[in-house]
Amino acid sequence: MSNQTQIDQIAERVDRLLVRYDELQRTNTLLANQVEALTQERDSLKSRLGAARARVDALLERLPEAIAVQKTTS
Repeated sequence: MSNQTQIDQIAERVDRLLVRYDELQRTNTLLANQVEALTQERDSLKSRLGAARARVDALLERLPEAIAVQKTTS
C-alpha cells in the first residue's frame, strides 16, 4: 500500500468523523432544547400543583365550619 493511499484513507476517515461530530453536535443541541422545555413544563406543573394544593387546603379548613353551620341551621 502506498503512502498516498494511506493518507487518502486517513483523510476519508477524518472527514467521516467530522461529519459524525457535526451530527452529534446537532443532536445534542436538540436534546438540550428538549430538556429545557421539559424542565420549564415541569416547573409550571409543580407551580400549578402547589396552587391547587393550597386551594384544596383552604377548602378543607372551611369544611368543618360549613358542616357546623349546616347542623345549626337544620
